[in-house]
Amino acid sequence: MKEKVEAALEKIRPMLQADGGDVELVDVKEDGIVQVRLQGACSGCPMSQMTLKNGIERIIKQEVPEVKSVVAV
Repeated sequence: MKEKVEAALEKIRPMLQADGGDVELVDVKEDGIVQVRLQGACSGCPMSQMTLKNGIERIIKQEVPEVKSVVAV
């Protein structure tokens, strides 16, 4: 499952990098929880939670249905 999540993140990464940010995969838990770390401009952005839930989580869930949630650490 970790490889599938990593592949989904590769699709998201160019959009984040265009705004000066990035995302790093920290861990994929057995219960379907994906832990990511927002980097660059994304780490301090007030809109980061919206980006995380409406962007990153939505795309990862489309690509990897086993994922239940994406959380920032």
